Amino acid sequence: MTTHVAVLMGGWSSEREVSLASGKACATALRIAGYRVSEIDVDRDVANILAKTRPDICFNALHGPMGEDGNIQGLLNIMGIPYTHSGVQASALAIDKVRTKELFTRAGLKCPKGTVETKNDLRFMETYSMPFVIKPIDQGSSVGVNIIKFGQNNVDQILRNWNFGDCFLVEEFISGRELTVGVLDGEPLCVTEITSDRGFYDYNAKYEAGGSVHVYPAHLPDLITAQALDAALCAHQTLGCRGVTRTDFRYDDTKKAPGELYLLEINTQPGMTATSLIPEQAAFKGINFPDLVSKIVEVAQCDL
Repeated sequence: MTTHVAVLMGGWSSEREVSLASGKACATALRIAGYRVSEIDVDRDVANILAKTRPDICFNALHGPMGEDGNIQGLLNIMGIPYTHSGVQASALAIDKVRTKELFTRAGLKCPKGTVETKNDLRFMETYSMPFVIKPIDQGSSVGVNIIKFGQNNVDQILRNWNFGDCFLVEEFISGRELTVGVLDGEPLCVTEITSDRGFYDYNAKYEAGGSVHVYPAHLPDLITAQALDAALCAHQTLGCRGVTRTDFRYDDTKKAPGELYLLEINTQPGMTATSLIPEQAAFKGINFPDLVSKIVEVAQCDL
């Protein structure tokens, strides 16, 4: 009997549109691979919809809070429906940038220095030299990320319009190059360098056609390539992730060789759109898109 896969997409986070694009692309690929597919635009009635749909497996194509923070994973555990990507604990940890920074540092991974600040206390402006970064603690796809540069005095305005809770993360800005590494079934894929005419790999650069250029494998010193592959796998294992993840880095090669590699964050629900990085890296390793989504489905499970 053909395996019935429900692709969960949409939801109500700020990354809804990206999730819909990822979900539809994955649904098409799964049908090509021979699966019976139901597409579910997730709302708060999702438990009842799943009970009626009765899938064998859920392909989690949700992005952002609720979809990749352990909530939908917990529901699927309770319902006994195996699902793709990481489980409750790994998902909840990975979306919390503060907690992951602590765990990665303990594991020996180098991360940018940073502190948690609040909107009603701007004394951090006296301790951070520009440029520095302000970002939400628990969002993805660069949502809410702001680089504060020399000559700018817009922090008050940014925080007046802040919609991501009272607290935020302030980090030192790392000069250099943007790198990312996918891990699939416990094996790193390759290192991609990302460039953008915008000067910053923001939400639009990530998802608009032509918004960025991906170079894979990245042209790097062998030592840095090895460090990035090893660090991505270490991050994946440190949080107890499964299936596929993508880890983002900054590589500062502006000072003495060979430079310094900094781990920014890990994504347990990496994008699967036409401009996404994981499908490109998988293709580089000889895995086409239908085979990629099939591999992800094959290791679907509930938390033990």
